[in-house]
Amino acid sequence: MDPKRILVVDDEAKMRRLLEMALTGMGHEIVQAEDGIAALEACDEAPFDLILTDLRMPRMDGMDLLRTLRERGDDAPVIVLTAFATIESAVEAMKLGACDYIIRPIEVKALELAVNRALDLGSMRRENRFLRNEVERGWGEFIGNSPKMQALYRLIQQAAPARSNVFIVGETGTGKELVARALHHASGRSGLFVPINCAAIPADLLESELFGHQKGAFTGAMRDRIGKCELASGGTIFLDEITEMPVALQAKLLRVIQEGTIERLGAQHSIKVDLRIVAATNRDPQQAVDQNALRADLFFRLNVVRIDVPLLQDRPEDIPILAQHFLDKYAAELGRKPPQLNPDVISRLLEYSWPGNVRELENLMERAAVLCQGDQVTEDFLPWDIKDQPIGMSQQSIEEPLPESMDMHTQVEALEKKLIQQALQHSNDNKAAAARLLQISERTLWYKIKRYEL
Repeated sequence: MDPKRILVVDDEAKMRRLLEMALTGMGHEIVQAEDGIAALEACDEAPFDLILTDLRMPRMDGMDLLRTLRERGDDAPVIVLTAFATIESAVEAMKLGACDYIIRPIEVKALELAVNRALDLGSMRRENRFLRNEVERGWGEFIGNSPKMQALYRLIQQAAPARSNVFIVGETGTGKELVARALHHASGRSGLFVPINCAAIPADLLESELFGHQKGAFTGAMRDRIGKCELASGGTIFLDEITEMPVALQAKLLRVIQEGTIERLGAQHSIKVDLRIVAATNRDPQQAVDQNALRADLFFRLNVVRIDVPLLQDRPEDIPILAQHFLDKYAAELGRKPPQLNPDVISRLLEYSWPGNVRELENLMERAAVLCQGDQVTEDFLPWDIKDQPIGMSQQSIEEPLPESMDMHTQVEALEKKLIQQALQHSNDNKAAAARLLQISERTLWYKIKRYEL
């Protein structure tokens, strides 16, 4: 676990040193300050995860320090330490936001318990602040009115109130976590939304991240730690890239689903949790099951409601709206008037295949907002792979007889299906070779093969 930054405030150098030794032994990083003014100066330089302060100090005492911290909006947990305890001072400290009040001389075990409680409180405050920000954004993060997005909105609204687990499938950059957050916000569950990327955490640390651990459970476990499953109890845990979770750990997750309990590493007792699990993958989940990357029994328990997030190229009518939204967003961050998209640029964006989906479009618009100094984004601001692509419809094709259906989705899908069939035939059904011919990823090809039932 990463060490926490703790500020120790006391006018006695000996006491500061004793506290530093005790807290360093718990695995934390310590900064010292001799009074309230020095403490505020230290807080200006970098935030702290926890502040321990004496009450009686010259220049600025502990009460004034507490009061000033709260006035400045600093919500770091504060533990008050004093040898001159009174009921009045304890009540006043708590009213000012102190999370604990310890009378000296201090026992190391009591200090450790108080520090662990305060750090857990700080973690919960950060999670709640993050959640409030997400709630304020709500459904506004979804951009697009295409039929595929309207169908996605309806499915989220239908699935959200249920306690059922949800399995989200979609390529990288399509917005799977956004769907998971929307499910949680619309669910009415009172707990936190807790995301965890199973592919980003080393396998040997993922179990502790999920279930927590007791002090001494393994080398480096300096204190008890709450896992993400316990933190998400009463809310939603989002397991992104579930197919990257070690199979042995998947068995333990299955047990959590079946019994509604978890066990911290090194603990001898179970903890009851109320979880809604939303899992996601950018792979074909059935293929992952066939390749033993995902346990079939776990997949069946997670795949109660399946949500497929559409590719950006499958909803082209949303591309101009999304592009202008991101332009407005990043121009505002730069303090500039948002430029508008040139019609030729929109044509290029509609022609492009968007292998990186919405995330790639957002990055492109951020680039355009940074580089464009005028009032219009022209083709000069596009990267070569988009700017130099051939425009799909020539004058000759425009003059050809109109097809029976003018529905763009139907025509694009028919052409895409035909190209995939030709690539597979030319490569003797070698999927890797066909993907190279089509200039798409093999994963994308597998997704489209299943979609078009080829």
